[in-house]
Amino acid sequence: MTTSTHAFWLAGRRATGESTFDVTSPWDGRPVGTVSVPTDAQTEEAVAAAHAAVDTFAVTPAHVRAAALDHVARRIGERADEAARLISDENGKPMKWARGEVGRAVSVFRFASEEARRFNGGEAQRLDTDAGGTGRLALTRRFPKGAVLGIAPFNFPLNLCAHKVAPAIAAGVPIILKPAPATPLSALLIGELLAETDLPAGSWSVLTVPNDRMPSLVKDERLPVISFTGSDTVGYSIMDSVPRKHCTLELGGNGAAVVLGDYASDEDLDWAASRIAAFSNYQGGQSCVSVQRVIADAAVYDRLAEKVVAAVGAQVTGDPADEATDVGPLISEDAAKRVEEWTDEAVRAGARLLAGGKRDGASYAPTVLADVPEDTRLAREEVFGPVLTLHRVDGEEAAFAAVNASRYGLQAGVFTHDVQAAFRAHRALEVGGVIVGDVPSYRADQMPYGGAKMSGVGREGVRYAMDDYTYERVMVLTGLAL
Repeated sequence: MTTSTHAFWLAGRRATGESTFDVTSPWDGRPVGTVSVPTDAQTEEAVAAAHAAVDTFAVTPAHVRAAALDHVARRIGERADEAARLISDENGKPMKWARGEVGRAVSVFRFASEEARRFNGGEAQRLDTDAGGTGRLALTRRFPKGAVLGIAPFNFPLNLCAHKVAPAIAAGVPIILKPAPATPLSALLIGELLAETDLPAGSWSVLTVPNDRMPSLVKDERLPVISFTGSDTVGYSIMDSVPRKHCTLELGGNGAAVVLGDYASDEDLDWAASRIAAFSNYQGGQSCVSVQRVIADAAVYDRLAEKVVAAVGAQVTGDPADEATDVGPLISEDAAKRVEEWTDEAVRAGARLLAGGKRDGASYAPTVLADVPEDTRLAREEVFGPVLTLHRVDGEEAAFAAVNASRYGLQAGVFTHDVQAAFRAHRALEVGGVIVGDVPSYRADQMPYGGAKMSGVGREGVRYAMDDYTYERVMVLTGLAL
């Protein structure tokens, strides 16, 4: 890839600032691109344009917004190989996973185009259910809360940007997208495709603003809605700094896969082990719903543990450009060093290392540990790396209690054939989503997605994000012959 300078997108047009920063590959450190940085004046211009566009964008016809979203979905599909290579280059994601991310981004824009066509038609409600409401009808529609600041992370640099931008356009809400500094190129590609549409000026910007300049942008009153995906530390610090703003926070997890005692055949355990191995290591473990904890009933624990260790050992690590690679590097060497530190700390505290445990630059070998003490960071926090811990429990109640012992509650997977156990899990587990028969890492981009406890506030998923960006406004009609 050439290292040409990439412009950012200011109120729908290409722009460059006075300084730049370089984007490098986490795998080998080679330059991937150079990105222009907006000046303070350009950032102010983008915010002012978004604020000014709130009313005009809200009344843009649905067919215009839907056509723009259809266009972006189609163009991402047409440039799928290029987009996957871009993700892999800037993020270090293996090509097999990068291609999957591109396909999901296509779906997000397609879902948004469908929602744009049916959004805001209004809900009518008869009020003559009481005598005082005779002849009255309420019509409820949704209107923008104001321009949105969307802050996206590095781990899904295309699809999570899509989850910020597509719902905003579908709802007719202006958005300023701020991508992660490590992975801005995928977001800028979305800007390039949006610029091919007829959306009004000011309805969207993609600003490659450094993190140290974010506090003033976060606090700007002209951006009353903040949609953030990232760590709980940063997310809650944003919410605390702007207590009167509407914040949607999609934060971290400590994903648990529960294997109950009825999931006992060799075929069952082979399936569970293969899924656990793949989704504790996909994206280098850098997914908030990756499998970090396996909680297995004592009846199946020993057999499952043997199969998990073997399946993890079969994961192919190496160059993300190699089509055979399952596990690439972490986003940086510092990130890999932190994973190494937490793992070594757990081993010193008494954990047994069953596989992996080795770092090579920004790469960390797929790792399995057992008997991890509960007071270690590896047990309590989100490791965000390719590390898996095994836990033996006696019975369903103990398994569900172990899941809930975490301060996080994003999603959990439950391997069982018992439909009653599935419903008990849905009732008992303090998480935003329970995935039955699979790992917690499954996400359909149209479903409500988010967590409980420290895993966040609000829900993503196109239709649900549109609700977060808007509010209900009621009109009461009087004197009607109902």
